Amino acid sequence: MDAGNVAVQRFDCDRLKVDIYESREEAASAAATAVAKELTRLCRIRESIGVIFATGASQLAMLRALMQVPNIPWSRIQGFHMDEYVGIPPDHRASFRRYMRTELTERVKLKEFHEIDGNVVPPERECREYANALRLADPQICLVGIGENGHLAFNDPGVADFNDPLDVKIVDLDNDCKRQQVAEGWFANIEEVPTQAITLTIPALLRVPKLIVSVPGPRKAKIVRQALTAAISADCPATILRTHPDATVYLDAESAAELDGDELLELSRK
Repeated sequence: MDAGNVAVQRFDCDRLKVDIYESREEAASAAATAVAKELTRLCRIRESIGVIFATGASQLAMLRALMQVPNIPWSRIQGFHMDEYVGIPPDHRASFRRYMRTELTERVKLKEFHEIDGNVVPPERECREYANALRLADPQICLVGIGENGHLAFNDPGVADFNDPLDVKIVDLDNDCKRQQVAEGWFANIEEVPTQAITLTIPALLRVPKLIVSVPGPRKAKIVRQALTAAISADCPATILRTHPDATVYLDAESAAELDGDELLELSRK
């Protein structure tokens, strides 16, 4: 793994660190290197390391880059993922359980991986049990993406709550979120997308000490601009990342395309 990739531009936006790279591959490599460095540090002070993994098309390059980093202490990692559709079969191409098996747990041997079972009835029981497991593991790293509507996990505008009393809950998915899933090829049409999902909440994500946020590609350019420039509000849940004490967002030239030079300069002066 080449750790020498240099960001084209680097600045802080409130407390959020922003790194822009020329390509998706360079951004993914840099994010993976940051994850590996933190895991190595944590391995010296913790027997078990809790890690929350994001899913979706935007995470593939970073996860595959992470697979190539040598000497990652996989056997010390307790893995979690952020969300799962309610009622979806675990072998469905859109299932995040299947995604995590294909992209992670069938490639490396973790100490343990906790899957969200979207088929438990009632799903509220799965929320409670997953929240308990999450609390016990005390995750130290969270790998995050940003949805096209600004969601973090499946906390869409309208259901995102920055002061949510729950760590895991059931949410209704909005149409923008559903359209993104179709556009990424997980479903043939919007009618196929489940109406509900189980998701980690905003407080559960922000409680994690280190966030690595990977947001590549042209479809994310509009929401990246909003996340960095709009007022911090649940209308764009990703704006809350600007309050976290140790979060870095890794962009490529395409996802940063709607940030013009003057705007970048102004952001860097904040």
